[in-house]
Amino acid sequence: MTLTIISHTEHYKDADGNIVGLGSTVTEINQLLEIFDEIVHIAMLHDELAPANTLAYVSDRIIFVPTPAVGGPRLKDKLNVIFGAPRVLGLISKYLDHSDYFQFRAPTGIGVYVLPYLFLFKQKKQGWFKYAGNWKQERPPLGYRFQRWLLQHQSRKVTINGVWDDQPEHCLSFENPCLTKNEVEEGQQLIAVKTFEFPIELCFVGRIEPEKGVDLFMESLSRLSKNQSKKIGKVHFVGTSEHLEEYVVKAGDQPVNMNFHGRLSRTEVHEIYKRCHAIVLPSASEGFPKVITEAMNYGCLPMVSNVSSIGQMIQDGVNGYLIEYLTVEGVQDTLIRLLSQSQAQYEALASVSKAAMEQFTYSHYNEHLLNTVLMK
Repeated sequence: MTLTIISHTEHYKDADGNIVGLGSTVTEINQLLEIFDEIVHIAMLHDELAPANTLAYVSDRIIFVPTPAVGGPRLKDKLNVIFGAPRVLGLISKYLDHSDYFQFRAPTGIGVYVLPYLFLFKQKKQGWFKYAGNWKQERPPLGYRFQRWLLQHQSRKVTINGVWDDQPEHCLSFENPCLTKNEVEEGQQLIAVKTFEFPIELCFVGRIEPEKGVDLFMESLSRLSKNQSKKIGKVHFVGTSEHLEEYVVKAGDQPVNMNFHGRLSRTEVHEIYKRCHAIVLPSASEGFPKVITEAMNYGCLPMVSNVSSIGQMIQDGVNGYLIEYLTVEGVQDTLIRLLSQSQAQYEALASVSKAAMEQFTYSHYNEHLLNTVLMK
């Protein structure tokens, strides 16, 4: 059984000339070899050295097919998405003809023409769509809104984050896979012995930019009292930004020690979760980030915004903290709640069950696909 995946996942060449891709997506695709004999991944190849958060595919049964890297914030970047359409659609047509299934990962810039193409010219091809963004975003970018509307008004399966009263029958609620069974076992062992002793460590994992709440987080830390600041030993920022140097300079004036790591490998990020006691993500728009589950697996409490499906997974004061108001004061108040808790309270919040974590394993995801999406 052959699968063709179409996505905007960033790929690069490493120092030895090997193809590597964004670690979270590559790991997920590697695990799909449990149910597919061959996987073709049509995605973008960037002409720059591979960053640390990339991985190689584990088998030659996964074939990478490069497309030009297009897209970006400028008008020129957006036009290049359209100009690249003939080549992208030509590759999709070629490989779909020899595949049993396809998966299109939305939303993405190329989705504005790939989705209509799949609906109009590949109606008989079996496949599904993975919508990784915020399914209930009220004011998404125009292109994302168009793609979501198209997916709602067609009949093939769409996997989405969260469970919603008004979701169409063909839109299936799926967990975002990010863990192996061995990692769940390791996490359970760590949680059993992890202690909550001051000073604690916090982390942020994602794009270092205002839209993800980095500015809110940093400003809230600066407003803590001297005694509260002493309870925080270090804050780890994992990710990159066009303005990373500005954030590093700004961090130098903060009363709390901040460490900007840039991009890290999946293994390195997991090591940060193991030493941290909370991950702080005051983002205004998300689907359901994999980093939340990965952090929880290692006793790193989620301190997150109540957007999209996040509030369906995270219950305030039960298995983490929901930031009620996305303001400096709102984040600060939530930080103070964390810093006021005891060891017993931390243990109660961090003691996520093995069964709950297994819902986010790759093996569970594959089984879910077989039972709902791929069944004949």
